[in-house]
Amino acid sequence: MAHAIEHTFATPVEVEPGILRLTLPLPSGPKHVHCYFLRGDDGWTLVDTGLGLMETPWDDILEQVDGPVVRIFITHMHPDHVGGAQAAARATGAPVTQGRLDYTQCERVWGTDDWPERIAEWFLRNGVPPERAQEMIDSGHVFADFVHYVRDPALIDPGDEIDGWRVLATPGHADGHLCLYRAGVLIAGDSILTPITPAVGLYPKSRPDPLGDYLDSLHRIAELAPHVSYGGHGATVTEPAVRAHEIVGHHDERLDRTQAALDAEPRSGYEISHALFGRDLPPIQRRFAVAETLSHLERLVVLGRAARAEDDRTVTYTAT
Repeated sequence: MAHAIEHTFATPVEVEPGILRLTLPLPSGPKHVHCYFLRGDDGWTLVDTGLGLMETPWDDILEQVDGPVVRIFITHMHPDHVGGAQAAARATGAPVTQGRLDYTQCERVWGTDDWPERIAEWFLRNGVPPERAQEMIDSGHVFADFVHYVRDPALIDPGDEIDGWRVLATPGHADGHLCLYRAGVLIAGDSILTPITPAVGLYPKSRPDPLGDYLDSLHRIAELAPHVSYGGHGATVTEPAVRAHEIVGHHDERLDRTQAALDAEPRSGYEISHALFGRDLPPIQRRFAVAETLSHLERLVVLGRAARAEDDRTVTYTAT
């Protein structure tokens, strides 16, 4: 079933009455992203818009949907979810709604010219050699020209409602990540996935403990106990509470491995990423590996299981 999901592109598929899944291709990573149409009294809500890198045949897609799209909701500002927002808004004529915090970070990353320089400085502070840092920046920012988000969207906050769906804050994968929930159904974005686990990384100007945020989000999802969760990649999660606990266990194990890689000698996040993810990674994967390693190191600092030291040039970590 997962194989079929990944390769049925641009054709809305009913996953349950009133919910259609639209799968769009990606050039890398999981190779696909799921968007969703949610039926309402006045028309459809489109959740997420894919990446603007590839031209999405919105006219053909909309012909397969029996009614107008009256609003677009963005779960979070990563390229594969917000990058196609302008094209989707043009095709549907619908306004875009985005979380207040998420939009602020969307502008900070995709709406400025100096983000590559800012994140390069941050990688250098975390031990990445200059030549490797440049490779990581070049590979990571390759999609920037194809992220066409909508400026000045309607802003929304956790606790608000969209056409009867409650807006839930699920930070971690992105600081401003939002989900929609109604009657036991979670439209999850990238907050809970299967079989992969969402990336949780630390980045400049982000919340200081994204992994702690994410673990809290997983516990809230488990307590909510939806009966089904539709995510941005992979298969439908039929037991979200069980899957949430599995992902918590995954990160508990990685925290133990991260702690085991530390000793009395100060080491950078870049160095520790080699112990966790190996040495032979292409630049784009090393970028994620360093960010993920840092999120685990900072969680250990919060828990008192590691210590961080920094000066004007570098940030390092030691065992406690």
